Amino acid sequence: MMEATMSFSQGINDEYEKFIRRMNPPRVVIDNENCKNATVIQVDSANEHGILLEVVQVLTDLNLIITKAYISSDGGWFMDVFNVTDQNGNKITDEGVLDYIRKSLGPDACFTSSMRRSVGVKQSMDHTSIELIGSDRPGLLSEVSAVLTHLKCNVVNGEVWTHNTRAAAVMQVTDEETGGAITDPERLSMIKKLLCNVLKGSNKSREAKTVVSHGGTHTERRLHQMMFADRDYERLSDDALGESQRPNVNVVNWHDRDYSVVTIRSKDRPKLLFDAVCTLTDMQYVVFHGNVDAEGPEAYQEYCIRHVDGSPVKSDAERQRLVHCLEAAIERRVSEGLKLELCTTDRVGLLSDVTRIFRENSLNVTRAEVTTRSGKALNTFYVCDASGYPVDSKIIDSIRQAIGQTILQVKNNPEEANQNPQESPSRFLFGGLFKSRSFCNFGLVKSYS
Repeated sequence: MMEATMSFSQGINDEYEKFIRRMNPPRVVIDNENCKNATVIQVDSANEHGILLEVVQVLTDLNLIITKAYISSDGGWFMDVFNVTDQNGNKITDEGVLDYIRKSLGPDACFTSSMRRSVGVKQSMDHTSIELIGSDRPGLLSEVSAVLTHLKCNVVNGEVWTHNTRAAAVMQVTDEETGGAITDPERLSMIKKLLCNVLKGSNKSREAKTVVSHGGTHTERRLHQMMFADRDYERLSDDALGESQRPNVNVVNWHDRDYSVVTIRSKDRPKLLFDAVCTLTDMQYVVFHGNVDAEGPEAYQEYCIRHVDGSPVKSDAERQRLVHCLEAAIERRVSEGLKLELCTTDRVGLLSDVTRIFRENSLNVTRAEVTTRSGKALNTFYVCDASGYPVDSKIIDSIRQAIGQTILQVKNNPEEANQNPQESPSRFLFGGLFKSRSFCNFGLVKSYS
């Protein structure tokens, strides 16, 4: 009876939101004329919690670079302006991309409240989704991949993040024989059991989790949620990463307006805005006003926020937790190590074979992206030496010889991509040390008190 009542109530809410949307349809204006070096995208719509993340997610999923953003959502109306470019710093002129933005964010978009509460979740039955989280150690990705190959699972898409001695992965796998999702309950149970055993290893102090489902998820959003739930933002007592090396995050209360003002200064990189907004949304904060400037090597973000209950940050403990969570969100995606790109015909066991060669040559994978398109595997790995020293060019040559010179390409300089082992203690994280990075310390915003 209760479930029926909840379902009926949900149906009423969905219909009400559809009605509001018809009365106040969202408006998307794309301007390529008035800004010299960027495409300007303006989005106006009725305001709802999570809509900012929804818009930012659409733009970042297209691999667009957001160089500036102006956010306003006071008075029940959402009005945002984004300056965006492609990966090469050019305006967006592809009509297919522009039309996709209009359809995804405009009045033709079919959004319901149930979708908004799980932003980025997309159902799919052509693969099985596997979520993994646990303590990292050298060669863990290789071990996970070997287990999946043994169980006749092909990894078609996936992403691996590491941060603060923890590792998380979302992988989409298919059955070797059918090429579709794995549906046999006994086989799914075996996959979950064996992967959980691999994640646990000899570390009994921290929990390891494995979740297997038939639904698809927005990988990056889910990784943020998993690591946040795993409390990777809690700093270790022996963490040697100095305050000056972290992103500079400050939270102060603006008492006259009853807002909390969050400011973030960090080295700029792709998807930085998404990572910050995703964390604020997951922590149940609402952004009422915001300003983002990322036109130079350093990015500046400022947000006026309140909790969903309408209150600003209430205590020093809440303030500190918010700061640590935003720092962690930025640090998770920092690409440490030598970037290697692999492009070849996909096959079952490919990821296992490649990561085994990495492990045998004492290289740790600190981050990985696995993609399959039209039968081609397009994988990116960030690797570093297990001991923390710069990656030896002879080792890279040996690995490329084993995998294939044309298949595996080096995308940056090994000498620039690895740290001096004296800078901080060894840490594996799927594995390797989150490299020290210098950020300017600009202090608190002076105009708020």
